Amino acid sequence: MADATQILSQIESGDPSAAEQLLPLVYDELRKLAAARLASEQPGHTLQATALVHDAYIRLVDGKKAQHWNCRGHFFAAAAEAMRRILIERARRQRRLKRGGDLKRIELNSAQFVLDDPEIDILALDEALAELGAKKPEIAELVKLRYFAGLTVSEAADALGVSTSTADRHWTYARAWLYRRLALPEDP
Repeated sequence: MADATQILSQIESGDPSAAEQLLPLVYDELRKLAAARLASEQPGHTLQATALVHDAYIRLVDGKKAQHWNCRGHFFAAAAEAMRRILIERARRQRRLKRGGDLKRIELNSAQFVLDDPEIDILALDEALAELGAKKPEIAELVKLRYFAGLTVSEAADALGVSTSTADRHWTYARAWLYRRLALPEDP
């Protein structure tokens, strides 16, 4: 770690190549720190420890701002603070109305049962498909091909003339939309 302290002082003095030398020396410790930070986050958090380390490191060694670290411990304290700020900014972005605000997430695996349930009310499904077809006709057609014709996603994609990834994305949307429409109570 004496090397890390020396590199930190080189960064402080403005050496642009020093930042590249620092990351391999401190990466494992930063990754452990990031994993510990993410462990206390809510389940379903999509940010990976690696991405958090990279974002925090970029903030720490930004060449535009003069950084002053007294020692290795001071650097890691600054890294922890940078990670905290990144997580807070991310949480604020996720809570904005344009990102869904206070909507509750459901797991799509639980939405799967709506289309696999043999006892589903076919009239309710038809009504829901008509409503979906008025808004998104291509997605409603995909549901008909998958549910009623028994086609796979790739077969339905070929029939509709879209890519498999588009059909897969539409299928995911349709399952969630139908789950909400058929399985959840009406919103007031």
